[in-house]
This record gives sequence, structure tokens and C-alpha cells, in this order.
Amino acid sequence: MNKFGLVLLGLLGVADLATPLTTDGDHPPMSIAIGSAVIGLLSLVLVVLAWRGKRWALAPLITLRIASALLAVPAFFASDVPAAAVVAAGVGVAATIVGVVAVLLPRRELAGAR
Repeated sequence: MNKFGLVLLGLLGVADLATPLTTDGDHPPMSIAIGSAVIGLLSLVLVVLAWRGKRWALAPLITLRIASALLAVPAFFASDVPAAAVVAAGVGVAATIVGVVAVLLPRRELAGAR
């Protein structure tokens, strides 16, 4: 497990928590923003558990982060979404992919660190 991936997924969880505070009620809709915040909170709990060595927390964490990224997908297809929201959705989806891949990669130690 790579700690960089956990940090990135944790930052995405924090961003999800802030979604209800940054929405105008339409982009994203408040129901999506609240769902995103719940996913963010659960993600943060799972990040802490994974950081403490609970490997079982990785599967639900990855599942939640992918669900969060999927909540952003409609922003790419709706016609009335502001450009900034589309960019934010794209960054979030890309960061989710990087974070998930990083968490799944084995941890590498520096040569001579032992």
C-alpha cells in the first residue's frame, strides 16, 4: 500500500466534505452535494483506518472514491454546467484514478534504507 495514494484519497474526501458549502444548489444539485459530503466523511474514516494498517479498509475506500468520481460524470454532459465546475470534475476524476492506482501499488523502499 502506498501512503501517497491514501493522502490523495484523503484530500479528495476533504474536498467532498466541502461540496455542500460550494454549490449554488444547481451545480451540483444540493442532493448530490450532500451525498458527496457523506462519501467524503466515510472516505476519511476509511483513510485513517487504512493508514493505521487495516488493509480491509482499502476495498470500501476505493469503492467510495470511484462512486464519488461517478457522481461528477454528469458535469461533462449537461449543457448548463459552468466551465469551472467541469474543470473541477475533471481534476477530481483524474485525481481519483491516480489515488486508486497509487494505493494499489506496492510500497517501495529506498535502496539501502534497511
